[in-house]
Amino acid sequence: MDGARGAVEDLVDMRADVWRNRSVLLTGHTGFKGSWLSLWLTELGAAVHGYSLEPPTVPSLFEVGRLRSTLASNTHADLADLDRLRSLVLSCQPEVIFHLAAQPLVRASYDDPLGTLATNVMGTAHLLEAVRASESVRAVVVVTTDKVYDDHESNRPHREGDRLGGHDLYSGSKAAAELVVASYRASFFAAGRRPVRVATARAGNVIGGGDWAADRLVPDCLRAFADSRPVELRYPHAVRPWQHVLEPLAGYLVLAQRMLEPQGSDAECAWNFGPNPEDSASVGEVAAAVARLWREGASVVHAPSDANPRESPVLRLDSSRARSQLGWSPRWSLTRALEATVAWHRDWLRGADMQSCTREQILGYMSSPQQ
Repeated sequence: MDGARGAVEDLVDMRADVWRNRSVLLTGHTGFKGSWLSLWLTELGAAVHGYSLEPPTVPSLFEVGRLRSTLASNTHADLADLDRLRSLVLSCQPEVIFHLAAQPLVRASYDDPLGTLATNVMGTAHLLEAVRASESVRAVVVVTTDKVYDDHESNRPHREGDRLGGHDLYSGSKAAAELVVASYRASFFAAGRRPVRVATARAGNVIGGGDWAADRLVPDCLRAFADSRPVELRYPHAVRPWQHVLEPLAGYLVLAQRMLEPQGSDAECAWNFGPNPEDSASVGEVAAAVARLWREGASVVHAPSDANPRESPVLRLDSSRARSQLGWSPRWSLTRALEATVAWHRDWLRGADMQSCTREQILGYMSSPQQ
């Protein structure tokens, strides 16, 4: 077996020695996905340095999971502060950077279009400028979204080579971030220049414990059901690629590992990390499944309105590139992902140790077979 293939298999198996004592910078570490990834990286033995604004919600996984204590360093600052960002990169000397910091909500982009563009486009440019000043960075994973794709008329799942677009400012800002990454890679990090490998990762609609964001389906369901209120659905027939948050995070780890390999230049591109085709489901179907798992006091009301901002009716991802070239594939079905999410939320409501509960789910995922 060649060395590159063996290293990929090591990471798919989540062997801790892959990341042990490796310095990693994680932007957006106080957010939902960033908190899960930061805890996973520390579980694997990495020294994680976080750069982010304060937690975006109250409560937050960052706070209830006591994640501050797990970090090598914790910086609360804005991506607009290039000097602060550059200084941190130079001081912590990361080998790997995961760039998750973003304004992540479609509806919020209508309320604050300029702030969305500043964070998602210029914030990405600032991160890459900081990388230019560093001698330590070897691999950068920039996380965007499945919404970077322009709508096409067919229901065919989106492939990485499809045209980028974005009807709303959130989607447009993430598509623009993809172009910024491609331009920086060609201008400053290509062969013969700085030996830094940069890739982008596009995931589906992630779910999991510790997400309290507004205008996200599963958090909206859990808030409503805990209060014995019906959840109201704006787009009950919209189809999305639902997946547990650990699925794309595993993809980001696999992708970074490949870029660290001597022959890893083939990973410097865009990657989809989506669920199996059978786990694409409508908003109404997912809400009904959460209601069944919650049982008492759970009901669903369809409340579409012309006042709601436009969203794509169908989003699906083709992840065959990641399957064939990275050895990545989903481990949990949509049913398993929803069960884990509801179980996590119930544990939080009863006052459990949420760092331990989160670690247990990470370890359970790591021991699950790939599908």
